[in-house]
Amino acid sequence: SVRLYRETNQGPLSWKWFVFFCFSWLNPLLQLGQKHRLEKGDMYSVLPEDRSETLGEELQRCWNEEVKKASKELWKPQLSRVLIKCYGKSYALAGLFEFFLEAIKVIQPLLLGKIILFFENYHPDDQRSLCMAYVYAAAMSISTFGLTILQHLYYYHVQRTGMRIRVAMCHMIYRKALGLSTESIGRTTTGQIVNLLSNDVNHFDEITLRLHYLWAGPLQAMVIIVFLWYEIGPSCLAGVATIAVMMPIQTWFGKLFGIFRSKTAVLTDSRIRIMNEVVSGIRIIKMYVWEKWFSALVTEVRKKEISRILKSSYLRGLNMASFFASSKLIIFVTFTVYTLLGNTMTASQVFVTMSLYGTIKVTLTLFFPLAIEKLSETVVSIRRIKNFLLLEEIERKNIMLPLAEKGGNSIEIEKLTCYWDKSLDAPSLQNVSITAKSHQLLTVIGPVGAGKSSLLSAILGELPRDTGTLKVKGQLTYASQQPWVFPGTIRSNILFGRELNPKKYEQVLRACALKKDLEMFPDGDLTLIGDRGATLSGGQKARVNLARAVYEDADIYLLDDPLSAVDAEVGKHLFDKCICGLLKNKCRILVTHQLRHLREVDQILVLKEVCTPAKENCLKEACLLLLNHLCSEITNSKTMFKYKDVLGSFLVLQVEAIQTIAEETRAEGNVSSHIYFTYFTAGCSLLVLMVIVFLSILAEVMSIMLYYLVEYPAVNQIPNYFFNIVLLCLLLGLTAAAVVFGFARSLVIFHGLVRSAQTLHNSMFSAVLHTPVSFFDVNPIGRILNRFSKDVSQMDSVLPITFVDFYQLFLQNVGVIAVAASVIPLILIPVVPLLLIFLYLRSLYLRTSRDIKRLESTTRSPVLSHLSSSLNGLSTIRASRSEEKLKKDFDAHQDLHSEAWFLFLMTSRWFALRLDSICSIFITLTAFGLILLRDGLVAGEVGLVLTYAVTLMGNFQWTVRQSAEVENMMTSVERVVEYTELKNEGPWETQQHPPSDWLSQGMITFDRVNFFYDTDGPPVLKEISATFHAKEKVGIVGRTGAWKSSLVSAIFRLAEPQGKIYIDGVVTSEIGLHDLRQKMSIIPQDPVLFTDSVRKNLDPFNQHTDEDLWKALEEVQLKSVVEELPGKLEAVLAESGSNFSVGQRQLVCLARAILRKNRILIIDEATANVDPRTDELIQKTIRDKFKECTVITIAHRLNTIIDSDRIFVLESGTIQEFDHPFTLLQNKEGALYRMVQQMGQAESASLLESARQKSLPIIYTTNLPGVIFTPFFEMLSSTIVLHLVALQCLLVTYFNNHSPIR
Repeated sequence: SVRLYRETNQGPLSWKWFVFFCFSWLNPLLQLGQKHRLEKGDMYSVLPEDRSETLGEELQRCWNEEVKKASKELWKPQLSRVLIKCYGKSYALAGLFEFFLEAIKVIQPLLLGKIILFFENYHPDDQRSLCMAYVYAAAMSISTFGLTILQHLYYYHVQRTGMRIRVAMCHMIYRKALGLSTESIGRTTTGQIVNLLSNDVNHFDEITLRLHYLWAGPLQAMVIIVFLWYEIGPSCLAGVATIAVMMPIQTWFGKLFGIFRSKTAVLTDSRIRIMNEVVSGIRIIKMYVWEKWFSALVTEVRKKEISRILKSSYLRGLNMASFFASSKLIIFVTFTVYTLLGNTMTASQVFVTMSLYGTIKVTLTLFFPLAIEKLSETVVSIRRIKNFLLLEEIERKNIMLPLAEKGGNSIEIEKLTCYWDKSLDAPSLQNVSITAKSHQLLTVIGPVGAGKSSLLSAILGELPRDTGTLKVKGQLTYASQQPWVFPGTIRSNILFGRELNPKKYEQVLRACALKKDLEMFPDGDLTLIGDRGATLSGGQKARVNLARAVYEDADIYLLDDPLSAVDAEVGKHLFDKCICGLLKNKCRILVTHQLRHLREVDQILVLKEVCTPAKENCLKEACLLLLNHLCSEITNSKTMFKYKDVLGSFLVLQVEAIQTIAEETRAEGNVSSHIYFTYFTAGCSLLVLMVIVFLSILAEVMSIMLYYLVEYPAVNQIPNYFFNIVLLCLLLGLTAAAVVFGFARSLVIFHGLVRSAQTLHNSMFSAVLHTPVSFFDVNPIGRILNRFSKDVSQMDSVLPITFVDFYQLFLQNVGVIAVAASVIPLILIPVVPLLLIFLYLRSLYLRTSRDIKRLESTTRSPVLSHLSSSLNGLSTIRASRSEEKLKKDFDAHQDLHSEAWFLFLMTSRWFALRLDSICSIFITLTAFGLILLRDGLVAGEVGLVLTYAVTLMGNFQWTVRQSAEVENMMTSVERVVEYTELKNEGPWETQQHPPSDWLSQGMITFDRVNFFYDTDGPPVLKEISATFHAKEKVGIVGRTGAWKSSLVSAIFRLAEPQGKIYIDGVVTSEIGLHDLRQKMSIIPQDPVLFTDSVRKNLDPFNQHTDEDLWKALEEVQLKSVVEELPGKLEAVLAESGSNFSVGQRQLVCLARAILRKNRILIIDEATANVDPRTDELIQKTIRDKFKECTVITIAHRLNTIIDSDRIFVLESGTIQEFDHPFTLLQNKEGALYRMVQQMGQAESASLLESARQKSLPIIYTTNLPGVIFTPFFEMLSSTIVLHLVALQCLLVTYFNNHSPIR
């Protein structure tokens, strides 16, 4: 078996040279490919010297030396110089093969002429001439076999060199991406980096094939001109002049390719960036009904991209047409001049001249311009990669001391001022001074945008320091505000490359409240999670993210608001058991908005306004916030409780079912005729296809007649005067017609194929926008981007030129056979069996190569997914010093792809070697057979047979190979077409539109609603029946994983619910999705901003005035922030809105909702990342702005929803309670009561009071005086006590030099 063969032969190095060169080591794999579809485990391991790490580190070392030397000598580093230094010698060795290869191509026509000359001067008794003829035939045979051997040695070396450069370059790009500074990240995008990895580096595979022709072509041309002069004298200069005229034109075409490539690359970057944002924010796009806007964005960019690609394709078409037309022009001009000078051309002269011109034509009018074209494109790619590699990297200035030397202090900051962007006036941090000692917990609080996360970024070294000092003593670790998880198992996400310590791992799981979740998962902690953690709830992602940081044995833990995504019960557990439990002996800096935990901390840092440490009023505010909790026994003595009494032994957390990530689908067998039909008809109609076929046949008929008229006189020895008078005129007309029709054919085909690529791309994008959200949950972002980058690039550029090459060669072969058969019908006898053998080998090869090509496509997706995932978690990766681990993972993905790519190249060599060997045997038999059957043969016939044997066999095998290559490349079309046929969600618009005044009330009714994410799985919402009245404010609460957000998904029909949901009496499932979604507003749990202006992020359809936009921003406390941006409303946000804090991004989403003015507003954990003061202001804005609307609020902060009209408590997807909050709190066995009690003594009393205040209108009728005065006096007494204690605390702080509060 292949697997056993792999174990005994770890790569080609262990095989004998002959076996290796014949590629017979691939035979077991090819045999296996006949039996079943190949899988990843069937591939051979990559060679040790071709591993990504080996190649990448070598090139990186050379690049570092170049940069260092350039900085010393004050010149710009050159990546091309580094490539020459690393790979120049091995590539030069391949140049020797190319030299001998081109030499043989020159010698073969001369040997052909000698054999024809023997027949011209044939005499039966001339034994010496006969012996020489056999010598020439033997030389012809040896040269043909030599050509085969050298050609495949050459291709093996240059293709492997190209692969090695590409792999090394990818390693360097990824390594650079991990080290980019914040400023550099702002100057590039994920789309650009993905484009560098998926498209730009591929030019190294192409340029290595052609680069040697830049010197071999002119050298060969000079030698051939000498031989042509010897054959036909000065007349050869006419043909050479024709080539000389065409070469500058084609060279100019090559330079234009570079210009178009540069412009196309920028547009491709932009398109892939938009696609990355679309896939990342698809939920928001669907709920906001922004599909059409993004479709217009992508269509516009794609239209510009296609216009550049079309120009490049037209140039390619002209280049290829020039190649096929050049032979006709050269022959016409040469023979016309030769004849008009009064010369008579013999058979040997005709065929030697045509063969020599054929050789120079291929080299100078095909390979030489192609080399210039590829060089121009590669120079652009090298420049783009070089500019990326020269971006500024993050500086590591943290002091890391051994444990014994760390002393008492872990973090010391003195008057620190930092800027994210120095072009802005406002600093991100200003005059910050703190000291955090070992075993201390420092809590950072403050309003949205105050710089809390910036402080952690400064400590991590992510935020450049402008002034002040920052000393970090000890190992850092970091839990980011937006949880970062990567595709893999839950265990791999927590361990993050570290060794498994079972005892410690168990402690971390318990401390992070993950134990019960894992027990419910199908595979425990080995359960796979999707890209961006799509298959986990927000709370589960936050706890996995926290567990990763806790598991690391660090000295300083930076925790950026890890409690905001979990409910109060889990939050209390995380704070007590993890932050103050497992980590109690560590230095901890906790950013939080959960003020109930402040009484447990050692120090508090309050940041306010321009991100400076708060003083005076801010300090008083901090004291009051803290005293709210410290003084709970004074103000709320009636409601004393202990946390343990409420919780019992441990939390019983609700968990979600989890989906596993399926492998990327791969087709089997032949590429179906449906794919070909779809591809060819996507860009043009059947009528246009018929026109293309007609033009092609017409052009080929003209070519056939031209060759026939040139060769007929030589074969039949017609007198020269007949040629002078009649054929010269016919040659002129046929040459002109063949050239015109050839050019028209190429241009029309290229136009049609590029339009097909455009149509299929648009169809794929439309299908992706129409597909349900569940598709994005189970398909990693890299898998989707792979189709929009690499597969679309194949359709745009590579497939059209390969198909045109195959198509024109196929027609040319038909023409050659037709001409040869008309002169010598017996030539058809060997052609038929050869065709059958070729087709058998093609079938044998294609079955395996198709599978390998499909594997190559699917193994490329993890490379892009890993890049995308790493860019999302850069801060976490760098904080935990896990770059090396991530690089190893990237190298492993690259090695897997290299296995498939190298096998694809080698199977192509296997196929080509066998085809060329058969052709060599055929030419050998033909040469010796003609000499053996010499009696009765005319020199012209011999020349025709030998010329066509050489030409036909070369073209024949190349045509068969190109046909196989076309089928392999059609797998990209197959993958694109697969995405065009994705399952659609419900129609955006239906014939049944809701009434024009629909949704004027906002009443929502659930009638026995069940909701499924997976049709084969259990329901996540079960038998939900409830009514939300018009203008009612409903709060939805439940523990983490209670499927609260699924209720939103059901209302928005992100998946189709069972049962009926009525909105103002209309069944939502009976109307179009856009009609439904555009009438509701959502402030989502994960705020998503896009790379566009602030205006477009608020109002993409330009439906509102500037005044409306500024008013909305003012109402969400963002007006001053936007006014400080350069360009204000027109300021372009960074990718994913990264120049705003998470809280500010949520405020932008609130501003969107205010602008939409819909009757239904759904708030899904929208204020989780904002401070209580901002939360209070937001709630006030919502109450004022949406008082006439139905508001549904999902929240973990109970104070956010306690003043709702009714509260909806979910538990495991079922309704547990649904009533007025005060009513629910009277039930001490109820779920809401338990949640409130877990908030802490003071806050629970405050929440109970708020609920009672909300219920006042209900109680007025029974006990008016008591209701009014009792709460009033309770509140008054509480306020007096709080302020007195606060004043005392401030006085003590003032008179003493140190305080527990900073």
